[in-house]
Amino acid sequence: MNTGGRLAAFATGLVVAFTAAYTTAAAIAPDREATQQRGHRPEATTALPAAQQAGTVPAGLSLALNGYALSAVRAPRTPRERGTLSFTVADPAGEPLLDYASVHDKQLHLIVVRSDGTRFAHVHPTLDRDGGTWSTPWTWNAAGTYRVFADFQPAATDTAKITLTRTVEVAGEVIPAPSVTTRTVDDVAGYTGRLDGALTAGVSRTLTATITRNGQPVTTLQPYLGAFGHLVALRDGDLAYLHVHPEDAEPAPDRTGGPAVTFAATAPTAGRYLLYLDFQIDDTVHTAAFVVDAARGDTTPPPPEPSHDGGH
Repeated sequence: MNTGGRLAAFATGLVVAFTAAYTTAAAIAPDREATQQRGHRPEATTALPAAQQAGTVPAGLSLALNGYALSAVRAPRTPRERGTLSFTVADPAGEPLLDYASVHDKQLHLIVVRSDGTRFAHVHPTLDRDGGTWSTPWTWNAAGTYRVFADFQPAATDTAKITLTRTVEVAGEVIPAPSVTTRTVDDVAGYTGRLDGALTAGVSRTLTATITRNGQPVTTLQPYLGAFGHLVALRDGDLAYLHVHPEDAEPAPDRTGGPAVTFAATAPTAGRYLLYLDFQIDDTVHTAAFVVDAARGDTTPPPPEPSHDGGH
């Protein structure tokens, strides 16, 4: 999977609900895990969004939630240094969590992305049940500030899906990439994707992606993680995390889909959104990235009720 660029393509029947459940902010923004080293200055902390100031935050902005907590993330400190990325999840009793439900065919989804929205990666680490440590081989390709998201659901039947996050600094010179709207991308192994439609804060809108190759429609999307596509959406600026998935029934393993993908999306706020879609063709997983601006919804208050008290 190419994790460095703005790639393109979508999957069939993808329905996105950007509105995430708001949660009590028992633990506020993620910490800085790796130490500073020469040549790299950590970014200034982003001002808290209004929802967080009011005592709630969207998913993916806390390192602890409902008693579950993400440990410090151990990883290489410099680019091109081969090593292992590892962490543990503690349960409400403070013990390593060992029992997870399977969600989208996996017990834990690990998402890593640089703060400018580039270098996106979606992998599935291995759990060491002796100590509760999740780990995966890891090499950073570039310096910068990275967000690491652990998306999982404890096996306890009364516990919902949880997304926890930490911040990791990778030393070195940083060349940030500008965030610009991207509706058409054509650099995913020869595939081209176009996204049509609009996002409006608080209003459900329809977006349609069309995937082609050499001008011809692509109809060979394979099921991946139990669906034709697996989408992660992040709000530009604070990287609030929205892990979404198709609402259609799981396709049979031998089915294929494409070329058009239509989904409904409701952005929680106006602003820019980064959309990353994993899709599989010929048993190879690719990542498509789109950047979409959400417009403000209609916030005009209703007119006052007419007076019935005999006044003017």
